Amino acid sequence: MLKQYLQYKLSQKLSPQQIQLMKLIQLPTQAFEQRLRQELEDNPALEPGKEIVEDTEDIYEDNYEEDFKEDNEHIDAEDINIDEYLSDDEIPDYRTQTNNYSEDQDDKVIPYAAATTFYQHLLAQLQQQFIVEEDWAIAAFLIGSIDETGYIRRPIPDLVDDLAFTENLYTDESQVKKVLRSVQQLDPAGVGATSLQECLLLQLERKTPTKAIQLAQDILKRSFEAFSKKHYDKLILKHNISENDLKEALLAIEKLNPKPGSAFSDGAKIISHIVPDFSLKIVDGELELLLNGRNAPELHISRSYNNMLAGYKETKQKTSAQKETVSFIKQKLDAAKWFIEAIKQRQQTLYLTMGAIIDFQEAYFLSGDERKLKPMILKDIADLIDMDISTVSRVANSKYIDTPYGTKLVKSYFSEGMKNEKGEDVSTREIKKIVEQLIKKEDKRKPLTDDKLALILKEKGYPIARRTVAKYREQLELPVARLRKEI
Repeated sequence: MLKQYLQYKLSQKLSPQQIQLMKLIQLPTQAFEQRLRQELEDNPALEPGKEIVEDTEDIYEDNYEEDFKEDNEHIDAEDINIDEYLSDDEIPDYRTQTNNYSEDQDDKVIPYAAATTFYQHLLAQLQQQFIVEEDWAIAAFLIGSIDETGYIRRPIPDLVDDLAFTENLYTDESQVKKVLRSVQQLDPAGVGATSLQECLLLQLERKTPTKAIQLAQDILKRSFEAFSKKHYDKLILKHNISENDLKEALLAIEKLNPKPGSAFSDGAKIISHIVPDFSLKIVDGELELLLNGRNAPELHISRSYNNMLAGYKETKQKTSAQKETVSFIKQKLDAAKWFIEAIKQRQQTLYLTMGAIIDFQEAYFLSGDERKLKPMILKDIADLIDMDISTVSRVANSKYIDTPYGTKLVKSYFSEGMKNEKGEDVSTREIKKIVEQLIKKEDKRKPLTDDKLALILKEKGYPIARRTVAKYREQLELPVARLRKEI
């Protein structure tokens, strides 16, 4: 049975202004500048730069309510009172600037790399090769199948099928392998390889056949698995060579490029520039935080809207079109006022949040020693500045700070913590730094295993498990002990 009843409940909903503020906070400097330009284009009531304040008669105190009474619809005088947006004060509120940002004049244009693509580079070489007409289409197809690192990842039978279906070329595997061999003679050496083993051998083929080069070729052909796993003792026994001979052969292999196409693929990409949102300096032993000046633009309400409303007041007969114009002006003024206020709140939020982080990690920022980083989570900063965790997260995840120790993502200063044997809270960053130093100083002939690293850390007062050491080592992008072995 259906019943109709009333239900009251409390709920929280973000206003459009709050949503706008949250979106602005999470934008880094360059994205914020793009958003600012877009808003200036979309809203004619918003203008950049400082406002030229003139002594003008206040013409917006009259009540225009009667002018908007039509079909039970009216707009109150307060709705179009431009005093909310413009002021005859010498220094209006929205023009007040804080001194917590720097006046940098960095070039705001993002440069683009004008370089020949990897595909174009290979195709230009192919045009200079003597290749019969029936093989030309196969060679061009193979070049198009080479990825950005220089490899052909697909099996030969699949390439044969693709030639039939996409290029209407019916051939066999032997013919494709023959043409592929011609493609593999192009520069850079090793291009067109189907595996790492083949890539390295193609590069060695172009070297002067010294004893070390010949031994390196023999190792890659007959003992590639043992080589990849660094089983040096097995290589010495199998190839009946001395340790010095093996060392010279390995040195020749180490000079090869495992990704021959990477140099060309990187050159064709857009150069990515990081614009720091904050700048930190140490002045007389004190930390000085500056907000990038590009995050603090000067904006004001267009004075031309003042003249529009003045003209409307002087008009004796108010038409429907004029009333719609005033309604449009009100919407644009509201949007401009909200945007200016959101930018001011964005500046305050960024400065307040970063200031709390610097105060929390003062010992690190004064010394640059990562071992002095304290365990810090989002909630710690949110509690200090009395803001929501999501707000702190928006600042930390997308903002960079320029410090005397390099430009880093704000998020990198957050880390979990653990207690050492003395019961003190230490950051996981401190432990990672110790692991990195231990691996850097280890004997490469007998690298430290994760078990040994855990034992050394325990002796230093950090009781952590082997699996935790392995997790930290992987986060540092360091290989296991077997792959760190050298002779």
